[in-house]
Amino acid sequence: MSNPQARGGKANKVAFASMIGSAVESYDFFIYGTAAAAYFGQVFFHTKEPLIGILASFATLAIGFLMRPLGGYLAGHYGDRVGRKAVLLWSLVAMGMATVLIGALPTYAQAGVIAPILLIVLRMVQGIGFGAEWGGAVLMACEHAPPERRGYFGAVPQIGIPMGLLLANGAFLLSAELFEGDWVWRAPFLVSFVMVAIGMFIRLNVEESPEFEAAKAEQKLVKQPALEVIRNDWRSILKIIGARLAETGGYYITTSFMLSYVVLAQVATTKQVLWGTLIGSALGLVSHLIYGALSDKIGRRPVFMLGALFTIAFGIPMFMLINTGAVIMVITAVALSLLFSHDPIFAVESSWFSEQFPANVRSSGISLGYNGASLVAGLLPMIATLLYGVTGWIGPALMFSSLGVISMLCALSMRETAPAVAKGQVSSENREIHA
Repeated sequence: MSNPQARGGKANKVAFASMIGSAVESYDFFIYGTAAAAYFGQVFFHTKEPLIGILASFATLAIGFLMRPLGGYLAGHYGDRVGRKAVLLWSLVAMGMATVLIGALPTYAQAGVIAPILLIVLRMVQGIGFGAEWGGAVLMACEHAPPERRGYFGAVPQIGIPMGLLLANGAFLLSAELFEGDWVWRAPFLVSFVMVAIGMFIRLNVEESPEFEAAKAEQKLVKQPALEVIRNDWRSILKIIGARLAETGGYYITTSFMLSYVVLAQVATTKQVLWGTLIGSALGLVSHLIYGALSDKIGRRPVFMLGALFTIAFGIPMFMLINTGAVIMVITAVALSLLFSHDPIFAVESSWFSEQFPANVRSSGISLGYNGASLVAGLLPMIATLLYGVTGWIGPALMFSSLGVISMLCALSMRETAPAVAKGQVSSENREIHA
């Protein structure tokens, strides 16, 4: 599209649609994490030992993460073969159906061992659906955006993640006030039906990615894009997996694991962690846009490094703040972790990661890299719980910081892609050659 104003208007519409859909899918995925930490250990697993129940519950949480690479593979393949839009629609349906059915499941007391088995199956479907979501959503936003503003527009669908978490935790806080017994955790799952319907309506009204359409018109599509990108760009995929660990691993330690930690350590209540998550997520609705726009000016890597370095420095201080038990300290620790550890990294992932691959295999490349990190991140709440049982709080704190080290090293090995910065680097290199 040659008209910059018209292109900007369409980019806004597509980015908004991607953000709403991501918020719905994130809500569905995150209410499981909250329910797993606070309720499912007792509801679905027949044990009187809190630590064992939480570990079993986190194991089902991890299964969803382990299935995300499969969703990423399928979404990447079909996103590069038939288009980004189609993948976004079926991923939303899969996630929505699984979430509503979890809300209608019988408990262990009602159905015995069949209850946790059904829970695991539905969690697997959730994982596939969520794994298929991210790549298509961010590519629709980035590929409709002007190149010099991809950082900003790529950050818009990322807002869907804190928005989904905000809605999920808000739903549980509200449900706890309105209902009793099993309805406290059932209601947030069942209400997902309405949200999915809204997300589907919005996504049906957006156009396919222009870069995919161009690749299709020029007959550049490949038959096996996922296999193609694994064969030719496996190094970039591995770098993305490592680069994500501070963001995704740190996120689930800060949110899901921390809900269990404050209870096991008897230092605070889950409500305090939820409030910290709510405040941090609310701030994230603005911070992602700021970080994304900043990456268009100074580059993707500097913004990313802010989050990685903060993750390294904040592991021990975060737990020390929470261990005070003071309400304001717990809330501050969780909110700061989200705002300065998670948000700078997550805001630039969509633009930076997608710019590492050519258009005809881009969906496959970013989906495999993004979801590959889930193989590790999904296990971290459970590993953090085991570490706490052996070492106390220092183990999870050091693990949090170590994730920042890994992400920092991977980020340093990735090429800068922000047009303003990349052009400056090329010009500087040319001047040195001519000199």
